[in-house]
Amino acid sequence: MVRGGAVGDGEELLDRLGAMTARARELAEAQRSRVELAVELQRGMLPDDLPHPPGVRVAVGYTPATHGLNVGGDWYDAFTLPDGRIGMSIGDVQGHNIKAAAFMGQVRVGLRALASVTADPGELLGRTNDLLASLGADLFATCTFLRLDPVTGILESARAGHVPHIWATADGRSGIDDGEGGPPLGVLEGAEYPVARHQLTVGGVFVLLTDGVVEGPSLDLDDGLAQVARLAEVAIVAGLGIDALAAAVMRMADTVGHEDDAAVLVVGHDGGTRGRLLPDG
Repeated sequence: MVRGGAVGDGEELLDRLGAMTARARELAEAQRSRVELAVELQRGMLPDDLPHPPGVRVAVGYTPATHGLNVGGDWYDAFTLPDGRIGMSIGDVQGHNIKAAAFMGQVRVGLRALASVTADPGELLGRTNDLLASLGADLFATCTFLRLDPVTGILESARAGHVPHIWATADGRSGIDDGEGGPPLGVLEGAEYPVARHQLTVGGVFVLLTDGVVEGPSLDLDDGLAQVARLAEVAIVAGLGIDALAAAVMRMADTVGHEDDAAVLVVGHDGGTRGRLLPDG
């Protein structure tokens, strides 16, 4: 009887293990499905086409985080404004789930829609911030918005809690633009976002990125930004195109040990246009 009881207990244990294994498989499959859904949601909300006016080149790179459910809301965008200038944004939504990916789409669409009313970077971020704050969402986003005049190379930028962008010139100089910014979007209604004015010189580039590119367990933010600045400087001196520079920055992102999304947007000016200064608006 004891032996029979032991056999019965063993069979019951095997049945339990079998049921637990089957349940674990179901949960793993469900988790993988949620990750795949979030990744597809993200990719579907990123632009298919980028503007390419004479004299201006835009290149992008993007890698979603797929560790567990760490799929977040990084984005990039570039589009032509009503007056012919180019609007560009890059940003990062707090959180790593499907909700964050969906919120990313709302922020990106909101920026595009409000840019038809005002394309001034500071005012645009202010209006987008107030819109998000009024919705009472429990998420927020960091963002940089740039407006570029392709005729003159004049570039205006504003930051909402986002990491600084990088610049490099054809004569071998580079740096990190860490000027004053405002708080993340959706946190504080009525926030203001100072506008900085730059000159994108012929042969030069600006590199916008998210923190997943330059910050992780094996690299702190300041060192990561400095490395991107050196990459940009070397790429220009070596005569590499902006596509090659964007790819090099994304390869660097693979080395920081992060479990976050990573996105980069590079804009360059090759001097292919000359003409009047577009009107303010």
